[in-house]
Amino acid sequence: MTAPAAGLALIRLLQLASPTLPVGAYTYSQGLEWAVETGVIRDEASAGRWIGDLLAHGIGRYEAPLVAALIAAWNAGDGPEITRLNAEFLASRESAELRAETAQMGFSLARLVRDLRDPALTEVARVLAGLPELAFPTGWAGIAAAWQIDPEAAVGAYLWSWAENQVMAALKAVPLGQASGQRLLASLGAGIPATAAAALALPESRWSNFTPAFAIACTRHETQYSRLFRS
Repeated sequence: MTAPAAGLALIRLLQLASPTLPVGAYTYSQGLEWAVETGVIRDEASAGRWIGDLLAHGIGRYEAPLVAALIAAWNAGDGPEITRLNAEFLASRESAELRAETAQMGFSLARLVRDLRDPALTEVARVLAGLPELAFPTGWAGIAAAWQIDPEAAVGAYLWSWAENQVMAALKAVPLGQASGQRLLASLGAGIPATAAAALALPESRWSNFTPAFAIACTRHETQYSRLFRS
């Protein structure tokens, strides 16, 4: 890849990982709000433990390697594999809110693909339109592949975007100050390159999203009386 092309890929990656991406990610906490309600998360340290553990043992060991596999499938033009991985992710959602979240964000991302009017995304738009229900990682990986973003950089940015959204939720729900948020992001970010590299090398037989506390938090949030977030 030439220097100008590599530079453009970086800019496109920043766009794809930006919190301004109009998919509604900021409206979800993925159970973090329930953890705050019950006192499991109550300050900067406990927020860091919750988000960091989930990043290392859940998102990093299932969602991240799945995104890497999806990017490979998109690059290979392997429609059946894209469809299979999309269905796998939808089936992995352990609560109604989590499934609704990825489907809503996937729907919004598919609409964005059309609205961008980028010829490089024409095939992505066609494939996404053929899926009966779209998981967010499937569309995100398709855009990353079409924009020729390095897979390891893409997975790292995906993890960063997830961590940033979790920290933003903690800032609102605990609440925490801006300096606390930046300390959390600095700490979480330091581990993301290694997590991304491990995700690319992790065979599917070793993927795991066994995070019982996360699943319980997401399920309990569905009946939480007072809440800011949709999950």
